[in-house]
Amino acid sequence: MKYASMFDKIDLHLIRVLHTVLTERSVSRAALKLGMYQPAVSAALKRLRELAGDPLLVRSGSGMVPTVAALRMVEPAAEILRSAETLFAQARSFDPATTHHTFSLAASDYLDPLFLPQLVTQIKSQSPNSHIEIHPLSADGDYRNHLAQGHYDVVIGNWPKPPDDLHLGRLFGDEVVSLVSMQHPAARRGWDIEAWLAAEHIAPTPTHPGARGFIDDHLASQGLVRHISARCPHFGLIPAMVAGSLLVLTTGRQYCERFTTTFPVKVLSCPVPFPRMMYYQLWHERTHASAAGRWLREQVKTVAASLRRPEADAAAA
Repeated sequence: MKYASMFDKIDLHLIRVLHTVLTERSVSRAALKLGMYQPAVSAALKRLRELAGDPLLVRSGSGMVPTVAALRMVEPAAEILRSAETLFAQARSFDPATTHHTFSLAASDYLDPLFLPQLVTQIKSQSPNSHIEIHPLSADGDYRNHLAQGHYDVVIGNWPKPPDDLHLGRLFGDEVVSLVSMQHPAARRGWDIEAWLAAEHIAPTPTHPGARGFIDDHLASQGLVRHISARCPHFGLIPAMVAGSLLVLTTGRQYCERFTTTFPVKVLSCPVPFPRMMYYQLWHERTHASAAGRWLREQVKTVAASLRRPEADAAAA
């Protein structure tokens, strides 16, 4: 019991004193190297002798020499100090070029069709040995819990009012517009609110029964309801569906304009006024100080900024 009690009082500083005294073979030289007063080193050595049940350092002629037991303790003590240094260095530093870290993020696919490909490209170009896991924002994913449990490093998407229990980084704001086929009547003659509401709209599949997205939440607040005749869980496929039908997709301008050179589609202003769609990255307190987490969030921010349209920046200013 006495041994256990003393062992519980060992700290890293005591191990450092042990290693320094044994390698210097002198209490006075050890005190100088450690930046301590000699009586303090002597007191630490006394504690170490009690714990080891061995004198550790004994006089030999005009100097001091380690005992046999002490010589066996030099390398283990050095290993403990090296391990401690590595432990805390890894917590404080991060080298993307050499790390094998796994980055895990969840993102909505309506941010920008170029965003995730360019983010992966940037991460892998600067951190070739890292691993990347991308998860969808879906009904099956409680992103708050995943962030809290460390399953996700960041979550990227748009929220009318982001949760206030998470850290937040704004990426950009975007104008709400509609995407239609070049053959859609509105592409030639425009539309008013009544015609827009009555048009055949396509929308993402709800994340859970009864859920409304940003567009329908805002319409409901105005006492309006649009006619949704199609839903699709794969947002990236919707522009192709719009191009070959009379369906209307309403989302951010930045997303819609990526497809105007790929499909015969046109971007139209909405007759219903909408607030700007705000895109954010969210992260938990547990990764807030992480060097790897900070680096990942900076990559997200940099890629989002590189994709942002100049006119959107001007409108947001």
